Amino acid sequence: MRRDDLYITVPSPFRCPISLDVMKSPVSLCTGVTYDRASIQRWLDSGNNTCPATMQVLQNKELVPNRNLQRLIQIWSDSVARRQVDAELAAPSSVDVPSQDQVKLLVKQLDNNCFSSLTKIVWFARESEENREFLARMDGFLNAVFDFMRNAESDIKLIEQIVRIMDLIQSKILDKKPLLESNCLSTILLVLQRGTLESQIQSLRLLESTAIDGESKLKIAEKEGLVVELVKSLNKEKDQRLIEASLSCLSAIIKPKRVKTKVIQYRIIPELKKLLSEPNMSVLIVEKSLKLLETLSFCKEGRVEIRHDSILLQAVVQKVLKVSNKSTEHAVTLLWSVCCLFREEKALEAVVSSSNGMTKFLLLMQSDFSSAIRQMSADLLKIFRVNSNSCLSSYDTKTTHIMPC
Repeated sequence: MRRDDLYITVPSPFRCPISLDVMKSPVSLCTGVTYDRASIQRWLDSGNNTCPATMQVLQNKELVPNRNLQRLIQIWSDSVARRQVDAELAAPSSVDVPSQDQVKLLVKQLDNNCFSSLTKIVWFARESEENREFLARMDGFLNAVFDFMRNAESDIKLIEQIVRIMDLIQSKILDKKPLLESNCLSTILLVLQRGTLESQIQSLRLLESTAIDGESKLKIAEKEGLVVELVKSLNKEKDQRLIEASLSCLSAIIKPKRVKTKVIQYRIIPELKKLLSEPNMSVLIVEKSLKLLETLSFCKEGRVEIRHDSILLQAVVQKVLKVSNKSTEHAVTLLWSVCCLFREEKALEAVVSSSNGMTKFLLLMQSDFSSAIRQMSADLLKIFRVNSNSCLSSYDTKTTHIMPC
């Protein structure tokens, strides 16, 4: 199996006209030219009042997120990342991908020269959907892999190959209960702590695919050290693909009340606030962060922490109608939960003091969003009106019936 050298050509519309780098957070000026937020903000903060590309005098300095371009950049970036992984894991030109009969022999010989055998099995699995189906249904293969995970020692390279194989065939595995055993979870935790970026992302996808019911979610969350590592992976300095995978995994396990309480204890809400406050985060990260906060807002411990954080609440208001439809829906539901359903007074004050909040909720009432979102926006709008009449304490809204957990 041969592979060509990987050349990456960046489409010119994806480059910032100032830095010439791929834009992380594309925003447009009133002139219609799009820049990376960090670059154009520095230009404006330096006292300039012109568009760098056209030199037109700016009628206003508002930066409007270019969501369509950001989505295109995200799709392109994901594609490049996948190609890089494919290139790293592809079989060298001097080695042929093993046949099905050869794979059967490799599985029998896993105890001898294990790393080499696992590497060839990875090449085989990457070759086609048919090969992955073959591995998942092959007698004794999954048992052998599970045994390796149960008995894995500290050889991180070997463990990464095992996780890589499991990630490749995880959609074909009918019974994932062995992955919930303590030793198997310990192996996945080791990869999160010491593995490469790609193997960390693969282990998170594997965990997410395993969290299929309440029992599996609890087993994952109760594995010592695992939730801590998931929250650590949300650090804004981490690779955005790792952050996205961690957010997805946390969303998959967070439904049980005990899990919500645990992630709150490990300070997930401050990490989510940092992600929302960072201007260069991807649309997916914003959407998933707001979704997690929305889920936590229906838990008493989560509401208590959210209501006391005015900066977080104002950041949530700022995301309304700014990022994507999903982000707006999660943000509105979160704000409605703490302000209207549970009527947290400190949260009310923070939302009322946010800029452009009234305008946003007024626009949402007249938008094409679902009737539930429009009604929640109407409820939130009443907060501003009641506050302007100095009768916040008598606020009484007609709310949609959603029961807290």
